[in-house]
Amino acid sequence: MSSIIWKSCAAAGTGIFLETKYGPSLSSAGPSGMLSLYSVTPLILIGTGFWSLAYGMVVGKARTKAIEDAKADGEKDVEERYGLPNLYAQGTSKHALTYNAVQRSHQHIFETFGTVVLTAMVGAFSFPISTALSTLTYAVGRVAFSNAYAKSEGDASKRYSSSKLSKYMWYGIMGNIFLGACSCLYVMFLDRAAKSYLSSNFSYEGMKNRASSSMMESRNKYFPSK
Repeated sequence: MSSIIWKSCAAAGTGIFLETKYGPSLSSAGPSGMLSLYSVTPLILIGTGFWSLAYGMVVGKARTKAIEDAKADGEKDVEERYGLPNLYAQGTSKHALTYNAVQRSHQHIFETFGTVVLTAMVGAFSFPISTALSTLTYAVGRVAFSNAYAKSEGDASKRYSSSKLSKYMWYGIMGNIFLGACSCLYVMFLDRAAKSYLSSNFSYEGMKNRASSSMMESRNKYFPSK
């Protein structure tokens, strides 16, 4: 896990450097006060949210199938063990483990999605391109992880071994956390720099000095000393 954290932070840091050096400036923000690229990140999040909603139907179908298969194999108390309001099926039979893997693949989404959304929205404010890429990485890894987990038939190790893309969910999460934190610090730095600039250039003394300097320039231009 530590390797994923360092690699994620390094990738996000590189993205921040390239974006601040070559990407659009915050001064080019539109009427809303945000860069138009900001909308890419929430669009990815909306798509991921819709997918998670649709994925819940997969769990419902898996529950129905597990109940039917368990009854066909002669398991006892099937409705009480598999049916609602049970979140997970009770027992360690083949059908229970298979269904529980599908349920777990869905529940796992909500353990990290809140963090992803918060950090993505904050990170995109200052670094819309880097955050969009990081969020997309999370979304791809998230879908791969859930699909692999659902097909594992109760063998949790298959959630990574059966899909090479599953681990990228964690790269996206850690990247978003890093980008969100950096965005907060970046905004704080800009706010402090802006206040310093305004206080030095628009204070009474600052305006007085500029007015005096302007008057001296005009006098020297139109009334040069002999």
